[in-house]
Amino acid sequence: MAWFGRKGRDADQEPEAESGSWGDDSGPGDSGSHLVAGEDRLQPVVEPLGGDEQRRITEGLAALEADGVDVDDLDSIGAGLDAAYQAWKAAERADSAADDHAAIVERYAIGIGEYLDRNTDLDWQVVTDVFGTDLALTEGFRGAFVVVPHNLVAGRWMRGETGWVPRVVGHMVQRRTRR
Repeated sequence: MAWFGRKGRDADQEPEAESGSWGDDSGPGDSGSHLVAGEDRLQPVVEPLGGDEQRRITEGLAALEADGVDVDDLDSIGAGLDAAYQAWKAAERADSAADDHAAIVERYAIGIGEYLDRNTDLDWQVVTDVFGTDLALTEGFRGAFVVVPHNLVAGRWMRGETGWVPRVVGHMVQRRTRR
């Protein structure tokens, strides 16, 4: 099934064969649902953190602390991210050596994730879905509600959005307060 079909327009043409789902090497017509733990449904698979993920979180939190960011304060996280973005953008414009933007996104995503872990009913987990495996926060091992902090930060970083952390993350905290 095509998302943007030609039904009704080029009725004379043979329909294109369906390709495998999301870049896998499966044959035509495969549903792609096997991408997630052999399930028939496209449900995320939630697993506990391993040593590598724990290390990433610990290192990210240490980097934020070195930047003077308090991960228990959304205003501090937001101000730190905004300042890091502005410094990166200024260095890029000046054609000088800028900090690695991926490392900046990583540490602030971890800071936001840690804030959510501490202040909501969401917990750090490893979540795999049709788009890949991510360090995320979810409610237990159900995976019904998933937040991928890297997506929150990276998407806004690419758009140059600043000032969003207290508002966006604060809204999540209001909706997901620990029960």
